[in-house]
Amino acid sequence: MHLVYADENNNVYDHPDLFGVARSGDSLVELLEEDLIPLPPGATLVGLPHTRAIGMDPKSGRMMPLPGNYQAVGALLPQGYTRFYVPGYSKTDKTQMFPLFGYTAVVWKDGGFYVAAGRSDDPELWNPENCDRAEVKKGVDRLLEKYPENRLYRHLSNCALGYECLTSSNTFLQRWEGAVPVSFACNAGCFGCISEQPDDSGFVSPQTRLQFKPTVEEVVEIMLEHLRTPESIISFGQGCEGEPSTQAKTIVEAIKQVRAKTSMGYININTNAGLTDHLRAITDAGLDLMRVSTISALDDHYNAYYRPRGYTLANVEKTLKYATDKGVYTSINYLVFPGVTDREEEIEAMIGFAKRTGLKLIQMRNLNIDPDAYLSIIPKAQGEIYGMKTLLDIFREELPDVVIGSYTHVPPVAKK
Repeated sequence: MHLVYADENNNVYDHPDLFGVARSGDSLVELLEEDLIPLPPGATLVGLPHTRAIGMDPKSGRMMPLPGNYQAVGALLPQGYTRFYVPGYSKTDKTQMFPLFGYTAVVWKDGGFYVAAGRSDDPELWNPENCDRAEVKKGVDRLLEKYPENRLYRHLSNCALGYECLTSSNTFLQRWEGAVPVSFACNAGCFGCISEQPDDSGFVSPQTRLQFKPTVEEVVEIMLEHLRTPESIISFGQGCEGEPSTQAKTIVEAIKQVRAKTSMGYININTNAGLTDHLRAITDAGLDLMRVSTISALDDHYNAYYRPRGYTLANVEKTLKYATDKGVYTSINYLVFPGVTDREEEIEAMIGFAKRTGLKLIQMRNLNIDPDAYLSIIPKAQGEIYGMKTLLDIFREELPDVVIGSYTHVPPVAKK
């Protein structure tokens, strides 16, 4: 389990003597064989800028920074995998923030790269290697020609071709879960927002937020094009937009028009669930799936990260319960971080939250953030830290009726 590190030209090496280490919260930990799986297909290795790689002397157990100008390396995992640990590193410039990605500890073992993670869902649906970029380009050309006035298709074409976003790519491939963004505004000021950051945040958003208000006609065109098979999903609430329920009037009208023409597929919304009244109207219009983004079921932790404007975690819970009671297949987009999500108090709070709201699915999603920046804004641990593997075991035992996965699922019983 040897240390993996990179030079200033991003050449990657394994150390002949030092073992790799990882982080749980802000603590350096030794990696065990049981924590590791081979680097999955579709994963990528990245250098952590402004860091120094840290390894462990296997004889003494002493942690030590690697001499010279060598940076730590992490892995970015595809959907379907939950990381157990963050890479071990020390920053050489604490004022510099990492790009907003979810970094996983990686080592060299038995002639290959291994990561500190486990499989939490079927990775094939969202494996980037299964997305043919040439076919995406053909789909973009075809739909832009068919709908030359549709600004949403033009916006999504940049997401698909420029950012290689898999959800927008699916829109043009007309398969599985496709994107239909609607909102440029948000009722939260997330610390790690990937589409909009204040100038003084220190973060650089990896993508550009939607800059216009789509018409109902533009939204309906995309929805009808995508909802052509029983398993198709069209989703409001993308990484390139704000909170979709701020455009509830547009969504409600679009759902009504679409469902007047087809019952095919599933209509999903990815939301922070803060605007309960808006989301009740969207639910009543014919919503099938709801995925609610959360980082915690504890108010102080939730508020520190989401910075909600005009709503509370109680609103989120009320929205989810309403949707569940109306027959919507409800899930959470659970932004997880080793050393935080696996705290005793966090686990207990989330189990209670899931039971009260009738959740059907927990999507374990690796939080895209600079670890040090995130840990600086959230409450300190109050109880024991169990580890991510144990957290998953506890969820499966305590929530036997809740699916533990990594991405949006359709209900186990197909629509008639």
